[in-house]
Amino acid sequence: MDKNNQTFVSEFLLLGLAGYPKTEIIYFVIVLVMYLVILTGNGVLIIASIFDSRLHTPMYFFLGNLSFLDICYTTSSVPSTLVSLISKKRNISFSGCAVQMFFGFAMGSTECLLLGMMAFDRYVAICNPLRYSIIMSKEVYVLMASASWFSGSINSVVQTSLAMRLPFCGNNVINHFTCEVLAVLKLACADISLNIITMVVSNMAFLVLPLLVIFFSYLFILHTILRMNSAAGRRKAFSTCSAHLTVVIIFYGTIFSMYAKPKSQDLTGQDKFQTSDKIISLFYGVVTPMLNPIIYSLRNKDVKAAVKYILKQKYVP
Repeated sequence: MDKNNQTFVSEFLLLGLAGYPKTEIIYFVIVLVMYLVILTGNGVLIIASIFDSRLHTPMYFFLGNLSFLDICYTTSSVPSTLVSLISKKRNISFSGCAVQMFFGFAMGSTECLLLGMMAFDRYVAICNPLRYSIIMSKEVYVLMASASWFSGSINSVVQTSLAMRLPFCGNNVINHFTCEVLAVLKLACADISLNIITMVVSNMAFLVLPLLVIFFSYLFILHTILRMNSAAGRRKAFSTCSAHLTVVIIFYGTIFSMYAKPKSQDLTGQDKFQTSDKIISLFYGVVTPMLNPIIYSLRNKDVKAAVKYILKQKYVP
């Protein structure tokens, strides 16, 4: 493309739900309440996993990391979304867009790996209980979590750098709530084949491989549970896995709903799909982090006991 036709973009305009003023007000209230629940619920889980010695185990260490990740992810995007919904201020600077994209990629990639690590932890706990303390020692599970954060950050640096180095030819309207990478790439006036290739490789490493680990881990777990003679033992084993499995289904189900469904070529149909995509993205970005602490609290006696203990210590002199 002729360089004279290229315009340097200093900021982007996030379209969001522009054109639906009544819907924007409703979503502002809903998203605000959900964000407060995210901060409170995940904050309580982090405090409980730190200060209650009964939760000083690999599973709750990963859970604490997952809660911290959810707070970071939502804080990188939800406040700006709330501002755009209530004040109509939809612009975001070029650097702000890059930061938002980085955190979205980093937190999403890290969460995929952490969910895989948690599945492996459950596999060892149920299928190899006598060797659990040896295999999942503190050094091992801290290293596993650190590797997840490091790998997710490196992946994000690569993807964000490749996306933001592209030239944008004047059009700066992002048809999304946030600087979602696919929405940004649509504005580029250059070949994005390298971006697509790296994203495919990234999806294989950070989506497919952890999903395979989760699948085979639960396959072995199910085989072990079905061989148990005690009904009480089977129920206990199922209960320790149900919360994690529920979170995995919600997380991956939302991602595949966003990126795996077919797109209509009809102009009117395409607009409908784009609006639904943004709603699904909002679900992924807000509802999933909100449900994580609720699911783990409701389905886990240890977490409920730890939360009650901490609240008692705080309010009882």
